[in-house]
Amino acid sequence: MDDAWICGRLGEDEPWALGAVNPPIFENSLFTFAGMAELGEAIRNEDERYVYWRGTNPTVDLAQRKLAALERAERAKCFASGMGAISATISSLVSAGDHVLVLGAVYGPTTQFLRYLEKFGVTHTHVADLGACDSAVKENTRLLYFESPSYMRYEIFDIPAVARWAAGRGLVTVMDNTWSTPIFQKPLTMGVDLVVHSLSKYAGGHSDLVGGVVAGPSRLIRPLALTEYQLYGAAMSPHDAAKVIRGLRTLPVRMAAHQERGLAVAAFLEGHPAVRRVNHPGLPSHPGHRVAKGQMSGFSSLFSFELDTESREEVAAVVDELRHFRVGVSWGGFESLVNAPALSVEESVRATMGVPVGLVRLSVGLEPAATLIEDLAGALARVA
Repeated sequence: MDDAWICGRLGEDEPWALGAVNPPIFENSLFTFAGMAELGEAIRNEDERYVYWRGTNPTVDLAQRKLAALERAERAKCFASGMGAISATISSLVSAGDHVLVLGAVYGPTTQFLRYLEKFGVTHTHVADLGACDSAVKENTRLLYFESPSYMRYEIFDIPAVARWAAGRGLVTVMDNTWSTPIFQKPLTMGVDLVVHSLSKYAGGHSDLVGGVVAGPSRLIRPLALTEYQLYGAAMSPHDAAKVIRGLRTLPVRMAAHQERGLAVAAFLEGHPAVRRVNHPGLPSHPGHRVAKGQMSGFSSLFSFELDTESREEVAAVVDELRHFRVGVSWGGFESLVNAPALSVEESVRATMGVPVGLVRLSVGLEPAATLIEDLAGALARVA
């Protein structure tokens, strides 16, 4: 099935009421039934039946169907935030006394949630590469969690190799695929068990919604939908689901444009004397480029570069000099964003992430690449 067709037309074969071109937004907080027997049957299957907004909703359901099809998953479940999806997914897979193995650098709040689980007897271990997993895995390890590309440094992991290693030890694999989107990478087809996303980023694409999703086989999604989704109360609203549907309609076109502009900016930075290193897996110089080309069909426009300085003041001067890159923590919208994590996070967190002082993260938006390059050239003159 073609991804562009999924994004635009899946679930929309029949015309909407009055010939409307957009799906209706179902604002119902509840749905009624002909009798108690029908209500009871619906409650027992509330992951699929419309009973109460906190369970599921027709607008949310359409977004879930599209996202599941894009990831080649049996099912998907949307949440009110990316962390809602991540925390519910991890919670559904572990119990007190279990251990989680974390491969590579991952989203900061994900690590914070794993630390939070320590109060319930769930421990975790971070490892830098797959070779270190053998010595870190334990008898009580239940889950391997990772991102590829990884957080902030954008290192590449061989996804089929990671999935085979985990499956050989009876571990469930969960991968955050927000960076690539299912347009450029489909981890479930490479052996990963569950995929999570922040829909606030490229999938939404307009910086006007917060949402998350988990996709995978029904045997893992259904218990999560009936338990953690219901009890954590992180239900996606139908209005946000409508924004996800809108974002998906243009996702293939936007990702192609993000890729083009991101690579142009990354190539410029790679040749600049003030830049020590560019962390973009789409560049041939990236250590993981060959592996990335084998498992990805394209590259997004979120990457980092490292200034040839250890001065926080010089890093701040470069960032503050930029005019077309706004300072912000998210990414994936039209606007280009910049962030220097060493200047905005606690030192202990920075050390855990392995982020050098001079690292600057860019989210290249949809403005002309030449304009963004000119902006960067002027700012880098501060430390050239």
